Parts: sequence; C-alpha cells; structure tokens
Amino acid sequence: MADHDIQIIGGGLAGSEAAWQLAEAGYRVRLSEMRGGGDMTPAHQGDTLAEMVCSNSFRSDDGDSNAVGLLHREMRALGSIIMREADATKVPAGSALAVDRDLFSGGVTKLLSEHPNVTVVRERIDTLPPEGMTIVATGPLTAAGLAESIGAATGKDALAFFDAIAPIVYRDSIDMDVAWMASRWDKVGPIGDGKDYINCPMDKDQYHAFVQGLVDGDKTDFKDWETDTPYFEGCMPIEVMAERGRETLRFGPMKGVGLDNPRTGRWPYAVVQLRQDNALGTLWNMVGFQTKLKHAAQVELFRTIPGLEKAEFARLGGLHRNSFIRSPELLDGQLRLKSAPHIRFAGQITGCEGYVESAAIGLVAARFAAAELAGRTLPPPPPETALGALLGHITGGADAASYQPMNVNFGLFPPLAEDVRKKDRKLGYTRRAGEALAEWIKLTDGVVT
Repeated sequence: MADHDIQIIGGGLAGSEAAWQLAEAGYRVRLSEMRGGGDMTPAHQGDTLAEMVCSNSFRSDDGDSNAVGLLHREMRALGSIIMREADATKVPAGSALAVDRDLFSGGVTKLLSEHPNVTVVRERIDTLPPEGMTIVATGPLTAAGLAESIGAATGKDALAFFDAIAPIVYRDSIDMDVAWMASRWDKVGPIGDGKDYINCPMDKDQYHAFVQGLVDGDKTDFKDWETDTPYFEGCMPIEVMAERGRETLRFGPMKGVGLDNPRTGRWPYAVVQLRQDNALGTLWNMVGFQTKLKHAAQVELFRTIPGLEKAEFARLGGLHRNSFIRSPELLDGQLRLKSAPHIRFAGQITGCEGYVESAAIGLVAARFAAAELAGRTLPPPPPETALGALLGHITGGADAASYQPMNVNFGLFPPLAEDVRKKDRKLGYTRRAGEALAEWIKLTDGVVT
C-alpha cells in the first residue's frame, strides 16, 4: 500500500496551498520539492516552501473594488494557508498586502512540515508518474527533465516568457535628507499610516539622463534559443519599458502623481518608490524595477537616483526564463491533463500569473482532487467568483493559440447587467461574487470536508 494518497510535485505557493488543503481534508500527501535536495532554480535563494522570488507583495487587499483583493477574500474563506501566513507576516504597504518574505515562507514551511498528513521529501522528479493521483505545481522554473516529460505527455511545445526580479536595498543606506516617506495620495492601508513607501524624486533632467542610462546600460546576453522568447507584460524589465519611449516610465512605475514632496510642496517630475520587504524594515525593494541589466551596470545606474547615491544592495535584479503549458487546450475543467487524467496541473505552469493566482489554482486543484479521492465530483467555483473566473480562463476561456499568462481581473468575469452604472461596477462584481461563493460553499458542503 502506498504511503500517501496523492503526490504533489513542487513546493512553491501553489504546491504548498494544495498540500495544505488536502492534508486538512484528511488525505496523506507526499510533497516533493527539489530545493534542499541538492538542486536549485535560477531564481530561488533558499529551500523554504512557498519562497517569494520576485516581489514581496500580494498586490491590492481591497476586496470590494479590486479583483485580486476579492481573490484574497475568497481564499481566506476557504482556509488558505497562503493567506493565513500572509496576514500573519504583513508589513506596511498602503492598501496592498505585502509580507516579510522570510517570515512568510518560514511559517508555511513550519506548518506543512509539522502537519501529520504531510511528508515533505527533498527530491527532484524527472518524469511524470505513470499512475497515482498527482498534482504538478513546479511553477515556471520546472526542471529540464520534468519539462521534457511534460512535453512528451502533452505532445505540445511549452510556451515560454522572460520574468525579471527587482533589486532590494538596505534601508540604512538610503539618504532620507533627499527621499521621504509617503503613500500615493497619502492613502492609509490596513496597517501603516499613509507613509508606507520611500520616495526618491527626480527632476526632468535627472529623469531623462536615467532613462538614457537604462537604454544604454550593459544587459544580460541571451542564449540562441532564448532570442525569440517574449516578456510577460505584467513583469516587464524597466529598461524594456524605457525603450518604448522616453516618457513611458513616468506613466508607469516612476509616476509622481499623488506624491507631494515635502521639500517643494509639489509632485516630482518622476519618482522611484521603495516598499518595505521585511518586518524589521531593514530591507526595501525598488517597486517596478525588474531588470535585465548586468549587476555592475545596475549598481552604477541606480546610485544616480537621488537618495540612493550610497545605496547598498541586499539583492540585485535578475532575469529568468519562465515556462507554462497551453492549458485551455491540454487541461479539462478539473485541471486534469486530458491525455493522463490522473495528473492535475496547478500554479504558474498553467499560465496564471501572480503569487495569489498561483496559490488559488493550487487550492482549487486540491479541492477537485480531494473530492475525487472521496469518490465524489466537485462542481467548479461559479464563474462570477474570482476563483471561478480565473479557472475558466485557464481551462477554456482563453484562446489556446494566443494563450499568455494572466492576472485575475474583472475582464474575466461574466458581465454585469447593462443598467449597472460604470462607477458601481467593481462593487457590483465583488458583491455578486460574495453571494456566488456562499452558495457554492453550501452546495459543496460534504463533498470536500
């Protein structure tokens, strides 16, 4: 007899969430994670479960008027370990939910490692299991051997895109005689006081010189097989944005709107924002500054930013190749691989984008699997919910031929009635979603314990 009811391959956010949901439902889980067993990815730093490799933010926590905030709310209602630990380790970030990344991943690791129904095994899986219920949640950095096995099973080439990582700066190396603390429009979040970001101002000449430096800077070279790989629009390297036009960044991550410089009483021409990255407040990440500049070029250029002239970096930016499958064509409505239905996929490898979205699909995959293990069928979350809208996009709502990574957004939801006023639509979506989720929870009571 097997020592587990289900195997989960990959201990990122999706795999960790799936393991927790299944373990809490009473099923024995073998969670296979290659980090800590002698292997590492190009982007991870350690071997904890649910490590956040890019930003430390789960984005907006506004469940009334934001789609990702609504997703937070729905996951909390369904006992998400990811949301539980995010809430326990949050740091000030205005209306966003940002966490101390080390405390967060450490908390997830502890809870799963101590759960009586979870066995965490540090091992690299190179082939898809030929039998036994399995959830593949290896993320966009799937090891080469397993990626080849997935390709063989699907008969399709995996799609791929580049993803970039933002630098992290030591707080005590920032010149606060130049920079100042403020949230845009002084907005106060769930924690914090409306002064949650460090803001480094630029005048017109400084900004234009900086943009030119981005365009001219020494950048990472691509291998031959990488040259035609596209970037993901939601995590675009800052220098790629700069190449699109000299003013582009002023309408993106460097916009000064809503940030009154206390030394001038005016909005700066452009601004670089830094967001707290750990609970101690000693580390701050450069918001929207994902980059493919080489490390020496990063240090040289970023120290031209007012307030960062003597910046010391805990981590510099980087670039890595992400892969995902053509899910609308390959997966059924329960996230099962059509050619091998004992295998489900979850997380970023399905083509969802973002920490929360990845964990959400892990949650849904686990609940489908738990119902199947119990000999039952779980209906999918209603498309009016954030969970259902995201699932629908992955499993059939998107065009397979042009499928690209997608964050949750209200454009994935069924339209509201035509008589709903534009200014009321967001609240209309979230209220409708709350009602739909409540009915789904009632409907599924007893199908998943």
